[in-house]
Amino acid sequence: MLLITGATGTTGREVVRLLTDREVAFRALSRTPTGDQVHGDHTDPASLDRAMEGVDGVFLLGPGSSDLPAYELAVLDAAERAGVRKVVKLSSIPVGPVAGWHGPGEEATRAFPAWTLLRASLFATNSVQWAPRVAAGEPIPNPTGTTKLGVVDPRDLAEVAVRALLDDDHHGRTYTLTGPELLSVPDQVAVLSDVLGRPLSTVDVPLTALPPEYAEGLRAVLGGEGSFLSDDVAAVLGRPARDYATWARENYPRV
Repeated sequence: MLLITGATGTTGREVVRLLTDREVAFRALSRTPTGDQVHGDHTDPASLDRAMEGVDGVFLLGPGSSDLPAYELAVLDAAERAGVRKVVKLSSIPVGPVAGWHGPGEEATRAFPAWTLLRASLFATNSVQWAPRVAAGEPIPNPTGTTKLGVVDPRDLAEVAVRALLDDDHHGRTYTLTGPELLSVPDQVAVLSDVLGRPLSTVDVPLTALPPEYAEGLRAVLGGEGSFLSDDVAAVLGRPARDYATWARENYPRV
């Protein structure tokens, strides 16, 4: 039995879909469960203990905020109490304060008998937040200038996660998961312009105009620490990582 945390998020939903297609037994954890999901809240250890009953593998995906360490450590404490053997943790490439948020969870994950760390680059799905501006014909805010990142399709992340959950060959591995190309915000917007068949533009945004926590993370990105590519998606899946244009053609809101 597998336990899937973050099951309602972008990557978690895809992990759930892939496991369902493979008829693998799992529970989907949520703080506000619906349907077949089970309740689990990191501030309620008893709820996590109930969710862990009979579980031998956990996909760990926490919130993208500064309470990530508390969430992940609570889940992993419950997993240890339950005798869980395997943990596959979705982490982040080690850039800026977000990487620091993942540090405690990464360290605790390595204490399990079988573990895999998945360090992801910028999600392609992050650009969905631009959809209202695209619909209104407004410029897309660009706080990162010409900095390029290895934008990754969350479907690839989910496929790698499922391989790691089901196959012990990935034990003790730390994978860096990027797309096949480095893209800036203007590069992504140019792709969307082509896909949607309409002109789109960007407007530079100073870091001082952003919330301090967000701006701190972007300063590290602007330094180029995250501007690299990895072949790990292809090495695990036996095919190239999906590019941003493929994701956009198949998934970007037609607004």
